[in-house]
Amino acid sequence: MQKFEEKKFDIPKLKGISQKNIEEHLKLYAGYVKNINLILEQENTRLGFEFNGMRNHEYYFASLENGSTPLTVNGPLHKTITEEFEDFDKWLEKFKSLATTRGVGWAMLYYDPLTKQLLNAWVDEHHLGQLNGCKTILALDMWEHAFVADYQPSGKKNYIEDFFANLNWKAIEQNFKDAQ
Repeated sequence: MQKFEEKKFDIPKLKGISQKNIEEHLKLYAGYVKNINLILEQENTRLGFEFNGMRNHEYYFASLENGSTPLTVNGPLHKTITEEFEDFDKWLEKFKSLATTRGVGWAMLYYDPLTKQLLNAWVDEHHLGQLNGCKTILALDMWEHAFVADYQPSGKKNYIEDFFANLNWKAIEQNFKDAQ
């Protein structure tokens, strides 16, 4: 069976999220890649947890690569969000609220190719709540390792704000284009 390889990410200095935190977070991601390869050799029941942990982190880190870029106003993603959620700011407010869900997991924006719609979803841990058949557009890591070192547990909302301030919307727009 083909082994998975650890991807490398070029993440610049970020607002509010320290380089040390990114380095530690990347080590955790490397562990998911290592563990998925070990599990594939053993047919272990943790396949979904490790695999989704690896993939979710790849979406997360790719969205922080190459610096912050704005969302293209009236581009396909902006237009779709506005049509489906009435207003971009309403969607953003709902997504940020979702990200404050109690517990560890992921705030995700998916595209369902069958119904051709965007869906916000909370994923517990890595493997509980993934939307089968949907394509990941945006993945926000809400495990404590993603923010506690820089924000403390009480700083979850500040971390979310800084995540969006650092977001490379071109990468997110490409995910949307690829999903269609």
